[in-house]
Amino acid sequence: MGNRFLRRAKASAAVQKLVLKATLERNLIGDGDRILVAVSGGKDSTVLSWVLSAIRPAVKKDYELQGLHISSDFCSCCKKSALTQLLDHWGIPFTDRFVPIIGRLKAGEKMNCYWCSTQRRTELLKYAIENRFNKIALGHHLDDIIETFFMNMLFKGELSAMPIFLAYRKYPVELIRPLGYVEEQQIIACAEELGVLKAACTCPYGVNSQRRDIRRGIADFTGNSGAVKRRILRALSSGGADLLSEQ
Repeated sequence: MGNRFLRRAKASAAVQKLVLKATLERNLIGDGDRILVAVSGGKDSTVLSWVLSAIRPAVKKDYELQGLHISSDFCSCCKKSALTQLLDHWGIPFTDRFVPIIGRLKAGEKMNCYWCSTQRRTELLKYAIENRFNKIALGHHLDDIIETFFMNMLFKGELSAMPIFLAYRKYPVELIRPLGYVEEQQIIACAEELGVLKAACTCPYGVNSQRRDIRRGIADFTGNSGAVKRRILRALSSGGADLLSEQ
């Protein structure tokens, strides 16, 4: 029991260290930034909210945080009262915005993860621009980035990844993924330590089959090794083509 508690107690410190490393190496946060955190209610965005608040002293930058949850007409699993209390405890204002994601589908079209994500991203951008946020923080982690790279290569025939930093050309907003150096298993351990895992919700559509297959394949050939995954991540930003930063 003691060893298990010690491992869990180290989880939040490890997440803070990796997020701080990503933030400083990739200049994700600057003085005066107004950061809109996309809060789904899941473990990733909840831990993201906590860590962005927790690393303030170490970042040594003056920045604002606000959480935005996009409610929809197909998922009501988010425990909003618990989420509101958590964000309030961390000093992060919280706003909810309803979007009829299924209602926007055209006749004959079916609901899917891509449609949902594009609708949510559109609303995040609209809200950020309307309320003068210059950055949007998303909760994608190291495993998400690697999976997306292999999916794009195998199913689209292109070498592209999920950038940790993205500067939109058409909008006065930058997108950041501060959890980009953090493994999913580290996020789960951190959420357990913080006592927020039970308060997190899960999308009823789950992970699509292609991504699930890719995830299994990566686990097989990496042995689920964090060191191997980080070498893959390093390769994505070497050789003169940084796939983790788009400007």
